[in-house]
This record gives sequence, C-alpha cells and structure tokens, in this order.
Amino acid sequence: MPHPARLRAARSTAPRPLRRMRQPRLLIVGCGDVGQRVARALGRGWTVRALTSQPERIASLRALGVTPLLGNLDAPASLRRLGALAPRVLHLAPPPGSGDDDPRTRHLLQALGRHGVCRQLVYGSTTGVYGDTGGARFDETRTVAPVNARARRRVAAESSIRRWAVGQGVTASILRIPGIYAGDRQGGHPRERLARGTPVLCAEDDVYTNHIHADDLARLCIAALLRGRPQRIWHACDDTELKMGDYFDLAARLCGLPLPPRISREAARTQLSPMLLSFMSESRRLDNRRMKRELRVALRYPDVTTGLLA
Repeated sequence: MPHPARLRAARSTAPRPLRRMRQPRLLIVGCGDVGQRVARALGRGWTVRALTSQPERIASLRALGVTPLLGNLDAPASLRRLGALAPRVLHLAPPPGSGDDDPRTRHLLQALGRHGVCRQLVYGSTTGVYGDTGGARFDETRTVAPVNARARRRVAAESSIRRWAVGQGVTASILRIPGIYAGDRQGGHPRERLARGTPVLCAEDDVYTNHIHADDLARLCIAALLRGRPQRIWHACDDTELKMGDYFDLAARLCGLPLPPRISREAARTQLSPMLLSFMSESRRLDNRRMKRELRVALRYPDVTTGLLA
C-alpha cells in the first residue's frame, strides 16, 4: 500500500453549504466496491468521508459526493486526525496479507480513540472465522474456529474491536460476510470463472457455500450503522442453500455457458491453487434470521438466482 506522510483531505475550493454540517456524518475506512455502494445508497443526505491509500481513487470518490482522505492504516502517523471526523464509522478495510494479527485495525482504533467522536462502529468481517463445520446449519452463537491465517486475522480484528468498544463506550457490531457477488463487481460474477473452465468438486466431495449480493450488503451495512446494537454479530447472507458446484452449474445455465468440469478432492489438490482449495475445504450453512429480525432489511436478491439474473 502507498505510504502517505499524513492524513489529508483532497478538498474542493468551493465553500461547503452550511446545511451539510448538520447532516449525519459517516467515515468509511476501506471504500472499495461495497463502500462506494454504501455511499451511493446514502445519497446527498449524508456527509461521507472515506479513507483511501490510493490517490488514483480520489476522483471517483469525489464523483460520488464523498470527501476522500489520503491515509494509510499501515502508517499510524497518517491517521492522526481520523478520530475527529464522524460519529459513525464503517470499517471495511482488509487485514494485511500475512500473519495471525491485524495491526491495521489496531491502528484505526488508536486513531478513533484519540478524540472520542466515534459512537458507532460497524466492521465487515468474514464467515471464514467459523472454519469448516461439515455443512452444519448454525446461527451467530457458534464459537469461531478459524483454520487458516486469513481467518485468524479476522478473528483478531473482531476481538480488538469488541475490547476497544467496551473500553470506549462505543456501540460496535460485526457483519460476518460470505462470498460477495454482483454482475457489475470486478471478479464478482461466476461467468468469469466459468469461461476459464475452472473445475468444481464432484458431488460427494462438494461443500456448502454462502452468498450475498453486493447491493444487499451495502444496505445491510447502512442498517447496522443505524440500528446496530453493542457487541452484536450478524450473518450478512442471503437465503441460498447450495453446494458450490451446484451454484456454478446454476450460473452456467443462466449464462448459457458449459457446465464446469467435476473433479475429486484428490484431483483438486494437484490442479487448483491453495487459495481456491481453501474455499473448497470449508462447508457451512448460515442462519440469517437474526439479521432479518434485528436489521429489518428485506433482501432485494434473497437467493443467487434472482441476483445472477439481475
């Protein structure tokens, strides 16, 4: 990631209307595809700032009505002003690519704690924190059991946030997110993998997988910011209950593409990348009733069929 010397806003010279100062304020940390969908969904009724480490993203954020802030979670000195900007924070930045910890989240929490302005924090985590459950269906009360460093970093981030929130008196809540898809999301539609002919597991070796459309995830983020309860966790997933191979078969039929080849798990170990294999090694079915009941969001795409057709 780039290493800017300090946090700074890429400001316009035009005076800001007074009414914007009375609007609800939100800081998005990690304003990629989902964060930008959140900003679009909020529209002009909010004052939204977004931390980015990528100068080339400034123009696209401004076009959404977002004030871009250059800073880097790997460089704590660049975050000194961050905690004074907004009472609501949406944390969507990923952990580092290695290790069992998430120092980026710790740096963010240190910055937010300096000014005491933040009162509501929502963190986008992953359902990978549960590890492999053998296809069991479960709710958010299940104990985490991460099996790889990627998931352990997320568990570390969740733990840091929950401890920090209790100490600061901040309402912090967590969305555990499965596979995100959307036709207009880079790499977010199975047609690209289908076109490459990437195989899937044969039926006897296949695993259950979970999904959420990117637009629905953005709406869930907003609902959590508005209605989140302290120390609460939600499964941010749709109602789909499909094994991974069946999901790609469905997508192939909807796209008019050949069905993907089926291979055994043993063959997959020699043909597929370690990253892809890791996703094929965990089977879960997530209960999303708490999300529906507490966040009160009716999903626009309640299953992958409606989402893929969109």
